[in-house]
Amino acid sequence: MALLFDQGPSMSRAEFRLLRDAVERHCGLNFEVDTQFVMERKLKARLEALGLDDFGAYYEVLRENPSEMDQAVEVLTTNETYFFREYYQLEAFAKQVVPRLMEANAASKRIAIWSAGCSTGEEVYTLAMLLASIPVLAEWDVRVFGSDISRRVVQHARRGVYGTSSFRAMPRIYARYFREVSGGREVLPEIRARCHFGRLNLLDGDRSAIVGSVDAVFCRNVLIYFDDEARRRVIRTLYDRLVAGGYLMLGHSESLLRTATEFELVHLEGDLVYRRPDSAPDLTQGETR
Repeated sequence: MALLFDQGPSMSRAEFRLLRDAVERHCGLNFEVDTQFVMERKLKARLEALGLDDFGAYYEVLRENPSEMDQAVEVLTTNETYFFREYYQLEAFAKQVVPRLMEANAASKRIAIWSAGCSTGEEVYTLAMLLASIPVLAEWDVRVFGSDISRRVVQHARRGVYGTSSFRAMPRIYARYFREVSGGREVLPEIRARCHFGRLNLLDGDRSAIVGSVDAVFCRNVLIYFDDEARRRVIRTLYDRLVAGGYLMLGHSESLLRTATEFELVHLEGDLVYRRPDSAPDLTQGETR
């Protein structure tokens, strides 16, 4: 005898489109048609929490209660990360970009970096550890700011305590920046003092001013979740936050090749990065890639 289990409400194609478009307008996240099942599965928890019978009713809640959109984004976003992810790029940054930033900032002895879409904070602390391991920077004012749209992961990042999976790619030499605590390993205060976190929707260009001017931006494996228009807006925000001559690092599967932008492509040994020109390009001579 087969047992029937209540799987909860199903999401119709029309409901999917309404919810997808609402989320996209809010934060730029793009959900293709073949992700309907994923959205349905993830949002069912919100229907249960609110005592709703169908996704149409949930859409009405989103329209009337902006704070629920924050809850929806919390369950829909992917937050997989770990320390020293894409190490080849970090190595190129430390060996080839940081010396250029040091030369440019020799007078102020300050370096500021923004991790845009930092998730649970591993990238922010990675960058702080990377710079802390460069002896000549010991007396410099180094600041790493991490932002994410998810309040939950920002809170996690601020705690600075991580379990085993976060360390699967970390070179042993950096273990000295952690101490054992209940629940995992905690980032040492000397590293945490250089790191700051805040909640930020990357589509909110005006509010991104809280980041200040930065010398480098890491926005890795973030743009792939945006549609074309949202991607252009985010790239513009990243450009505006960078100082002239500042650098943008994207994920290994991302590029600006199909996006009109003022960034210039820079070839490093083993990696490609983008740079805000020292002066505005002459757009009358054609688009820069």
